[in-house]
Amino acid sequence: MNYFQTIRDAAILLALVVIPAIFLRANLRDPSELSWLDRALLQVSGPVQYVAEWSADGATSVIEDYVYLVDVKSDNDHLRAENDRLRREMRALRADAQRIAQLESLLGLRERIATETRTGRVIAKDISPSFRVVRLWVDQGEQAGLRAGMPVVANEGLVGQIRRVSGRFADVLLTIDPESHVDVVVGETRARGRLEGLGRRSRYRCRIQFDRPNDQVAVGDEVFTSGLGKKFPASILVGYISKISDQEFGLHQEGEVTPSVDFTRLDEVLILTSGPKGGERR
Repeated sequence: MNYFQTIRDAAILLALVVIPAIFLRANLRDPSELSWLDRALLQVSGPVQYVAEWSADGATSVIEDYVYLVDVKSDNDHLRAENDRLRREMRALRADAQRIAQLESLLGLRERIATETRTGRVIAKDISPSFRVVRLWVDQGEQAGLRAGMPVVANEGLVGQIRRVSGRFADVLLTIDPESHVDVVVGETRARGRLEGLGRRSRYRCRIQFDRPNDQVAVGDEVFTSGLGKKFPASILVGYISKISDQEFGLHQEGEVTPSVDFTRLDEVLILTSGPKGGERR
């Protein structure tokens, strides 16, 4: 059995060597010297060569397309990663530009307010279920000389006052808090009143109660600190009258004020560390 397998393997090997050699010889001979056997071999090998060449071209095309697609995918991945990196850098630059603009605004506010100040950065906020800020903390405390009651302002207006100082941090009482009370004056009519927070967690609102029932005020009027009691410097914007209502028996009138400061977007504040010296220069 092994003898016949050896003969068979040798014959196959011989055929694999001899047959291609015969076809090659026929293809390389001068056409004028071809024998009838050579012509027969060429007729047989022609279609075979065509099919082999077509298959090789097809395989080459598929491989080239695959390599091209792999290169394109690699380039796309590289471009996508580069695009993501540029987007991150752009967001960082926008954040830096926004913070610089806020600091420049605070610098301008510091120059307008005739009192000593400290810049504080908002480091934490207490958010209500309606996504309204009801409390915030700043990164200045006892080492900066802060004390409870010091006014806190932003470029848009009055934020509130320091409620409590603990170590390197301070808790800010916002104007919308029910514990907040500010003596105010209406810009155009100079009507005086007292402002207190409503403590609503769904929207930013304060209540204003005017000293006289016949004060001429209207929705949209600006409300400023009056400077009475020297707790807050005069002429700091607090907000805008958003509602007017008469009290029962006409003893006085009251309304609602929308704060000028958007506490949700607040990142930097000024803390007034000394008493007012004439208020804000408007």
